[in-house]
Amino acid sequence: MMKYNQWNNLLGWMCGLISTIVYILCTDKTTSWWDTGEFIASAYKLEIVHQPGAPLFLLIQNLFSNLAFGDTSKIAYMMNVGSAICSGLTIVFLFWTITALARKILSKTNPHDDLNIFKILGAGMVGALAYSFSDTFWYSAVESEVYAMSSLCTAVVFWLAMKWERRADEADSNRWIIVIAFVMGLSIGVHLLNLLSIPALTLLVYFRKSNRISWQGILKSFIGGLTLLAFILWGVIQYSVKLAAQFDLFFVNGLSLPFGTGIMTFIVLLVSLMLYGLWIAKKKNKPTLQLLLLCFAFIYFGFGSYALLVVRAQTNISLNNNIPDNVFSFLGYLSREQYQSEPLLKGPKFTSQIVGINSKTDYRKEKDGYAPIHSTSGYQYDKEVLFPRVYSEKHSEFYKQYLGLKDGEEPSFMHNMRFFFEYQINHMYTRYFLWNFVGRQNDQPAQQGYTAGNWISGISFLDEMRLPGQGNISDFFKSNPSRNTYFFMPLILGVIGFLWQWKKSKRDTAIVGLLFFFTGIAIVLYLNQTPLQPRERDYAYAGSFYVFAIWIGLGMIGLTEFLQKYSFSFSKPIAYGSLALSLLMGPMLLVKENWDDHDRSARSMSKDVAYNTLMSCDPNAILFTYMDNDTFPLWYLQEVEGVRTDVRVINYGYLQSDWYVKQMMRDMNQSKALPIGFSYEQVKKGIRDGIRVMDMGIEGYSDIDKLLAVMLSDKPEDQVKMPDGTSENILANQKWQLKVNRESVLSNLTIPEKWQSAIPEYLQWEFKQNYVSRAELSLMGILVNNNWERPIYFTSMSPNSIFMGMDKYLASEGLVYQLLPVEVGQPDIESTLVNTDKLYDHVKHTYAWGDISTISHLDTDSNFYYENWVFPKVYQQGLAALMQAGETEKAKDLALKAYDFQPEVIQTVRQAYMNSIVVDTLYKVAEVEKAKLLGNKNINALDEYLNQQLAITKKANVGFDPYVIQLGLATLDRYLEVAQQAKDEQMLASLVQMQKKYQEAWM
Repeated sequence: MMKYNQWNNLLGWMCGLISTIVYILCTDKTTSWWDTGEFIASAYKLEIVHQPGAPLFLLIQNLFSNLAFGDTSKIAYMMNVGSAICSGLTIVFLFWTITALARKILSKTNPHDDLNIFKILGAGMVGALAYSFSDTFWYSAVESEVYAMSSLCTAVVFWLAMKWERRADEADSNRWIIVIAFVMGLSIGVHLLNLLSIPALTLLVYFRKSNRISWQGILKSFIGGLTLLAFILWGVIQYSVKLAAQFDLFFVNGLSLPFGTGIMTFIVLLVSLMLYGLWIAKKKNKPTLQLLLLCFAFIYFGFGSYALLVVRAQTNISLNNNIPDNVFSFLGYLSREQYQSEPLLKGPKFTSQIVGINSKTDYRKEKDGYAPIHSTSGYQYDKEVLFPRVYSEKHSEFYKQYLGLKDGEEPSFMHNMRFFFEYQINHMYTRYFLWNFVGRQNDQPAQQGYTAGNWISGISFLDEMRLPGQGNISDFFKSNPSRNTYFFMPLILGVIGFLWQWKKSKRDTAIVGLLFFFTGIAIVLYLNQTPLQPRERDYAYAGSFYVFAIWIGLGMIGLTEFLQKYSFSFSKPIAYGSLALSLLMGPMLLVKENWDDHDRSARSMSKDVAYNTLMSCDPNAILFTYMDNDTFPLWYLQEVEGVRTDVRVINYGYLQSDWYVKQMMRDMNQSKALPIGFSYEQVKKGIRDGIRVMDMGIEGYSDIDKLLAVMLSDKPEDQVKMPDGTSENILANQKWQLKVNRESVLSNLTIPEKWQSAIPEYLQWEFKQNYVSRAELSLMGILVNNNWERPIYFTSMSPNSIFMGMDKYLASEGLVYQLLPVEVGQPDIESTLVNTDKLYDHVKHTYAWGDISTISHLDTDSNFYYENWVFPKVYQQGLAALMQAGETEKAKDLALKAYDFQPEVIQTVRQAYMNSIVVDTLYKVAEVEKAKLLGNKNINALDEYLNQQLAITKKANVGFDPYVIQLGLATLDRYLEVAQQAKDEQMLASLVQMQKKYQEAWM
């Protein structure tokens, strides 16, 4: 026994150490995309992230930040290392879980047999290391996100359950269940995914404690697990806070007592009831009741990490989402009120029309009490269906195309079911599952088609059957680092492990299988995701892949026993060989295939873009952003590294919320409060949540200061009577104008000399939206009150919808647009101004980029930003403007910068198209050798991409990408034009040959 325990502990820690070392070697050196920038900034200063928060995660990451020893440039890296360590610990507990499950079965025969011990420990190594190097888990392990720590919580809980099961007959065994409850309470402060293990745990308890197993008992335990899960999700996390809020409402509004009196009363009452319940349970000898009460007490103890939010919300922190400084705003934060909820059991079709509004009463904190607010909680529809899966009106075109619906045709229940199985289950779960255990085509975002984001095996004839034209591809695509092929090996091991466990212990298989279901398919059911997600969502199902790794480990034992059937006399050599083979089929194959695209140690695009964006702004600028990836990295740089804290970064989406407007009305870091010009009282929650646009027949343009004054007025004469008898402010005219103070413009803004004579008396534009939110009110207020004293910018990736129709006055400066009062005859509907002076200066002297030409894999997020904003807005647009203006020397400098700022491999046809202007410019400025090198590199890549599409069209009528084909042919024409003008006969000959080949195929 001692021998087994020592080896079990040693090998468990060894697997964890190996994984941790690999993760640290591969981890990001700085912030990454999506939520990591916000999490790092908030963890460093203990601020408040987006709803519903992760306070325990922030506290632990704050501890890791201290390992930077004051070097702010290392803080992000140390937090990423924190995730790597949490992920390594997850592997330790996974190892011990696998060995516990294997030992439970094998100990029935000969618990002290050396061969059995070898198989148990071998299973732990195979399963734990296979999961270590699986695609999804490795991705989360090397960045400061909640999923690594959430996986650790799940691993600890299931391992503790194994500990309890083995000691369930001991007098003090319930302590393990109490520890499980405490870890679950703590996990709420990281992520809610861990709670999904509850139904599997209740089944485990039933199997272990019941003297007679029956289907009725299994059903009861399952329902009990669901009830317990629901009670914690809604009862503990939300309804306990709702009750506390109602107590405080009564004590403050009803009894005129101070704020918080009702909350303290509720807490005292809750604690008293628990203590009384424990006393009754002990007095009447009810151990089950006592255990339940203790478990809930420890869940509440763990949940107590959320006190951090309430405490920190009272302070003057920069990132303070929803400002949960009172019980009602805290409740709104927990319930994710700023996010739209998806229908689950009953809801609309995408063709349904809104026929009514469901209202609710909320409360906001005032000086002397809580004021009621009547708000919308949802909508009533003319048509609703059970189990709605195609419900999003804005995705109607996708639904119709995917399901083959004609215009006007209503989706039926069967259409909903088809979308659920084919898209939500197959595309949004099974595809991710097979990515991890069969293989992945590449990391390009996938919706349909045969060339992006599919699962593949690497077995040519099988891949060709599913994805015509993809079975025999060129080395160009085979060498893509994100193409990972496992030849079904990990999946086969997992299936063997499942079958072996099912044969040996159906009860254990049911427990593990239930956990597999709840961390996989159950999440699909709950999320009810719409199509065209902004990113791949495989990280949400990491728990499911964790469970499958248990079966991969057990597969080693199954494989050993299968082979031993045919040669019992060679049991030990077969066991050794099976372990070696399993390690090759699982961990070694996975680490070999996945290392190159999971190594983030050289990536810096996220930080580079953020830095260059901030540095593009003039002092004391106002910078509007919109999405996660143009906001969170900027917040990271300002809050952690202290870069350009004079720039006020404003997320336009958040600006629709009253709490965010309130934050913008105060100084932050070195940035002064925004000159909004109105008070928080005029736009606080429940007041002017949205203002309707009603055409009142006003001719011409209206001054926005007057429009703003009317919209913010409480006077009856400035409001319109609605059919329900209420009065509302409205926007009466969508044609706006702003008087320009020329002297202020010239003294405060850097206007190119060629435009200084084009400053008009008024800016005039048309507002296209049908409502005005707090965001528009705030921007209008800034326009009126700023008097051009602070420069106003928008990031280049901002959507046109946030420009309020001012597109024509936005001058591109590369990564940002600056609002400039310039009228040079530019069109009204788009931004065509290019400030070449600023853009050139930024590229030449300001921008600092990592060397992407040396990175073996430019990840999909970095490439997306590079391809859609950085390259076209900086280099493509800049070169076109400079060449048109005849500034050849500047164009040469810019073209040489663009030449150096190229990925190792041309990632898409669009990149090849954009590079045509670089090649053209290099020829025209006599940089012929560089033009030839870059031109041939792009032409060869173009040929590969078009040939890939041609291979598909020869074998199938679907699966090809019409956009790639059309853009590819246009790119071919563009390079032909460039080669002809440059008189490059060699390039021209190859292009003519390509043109003939593809025109014969498609034209």
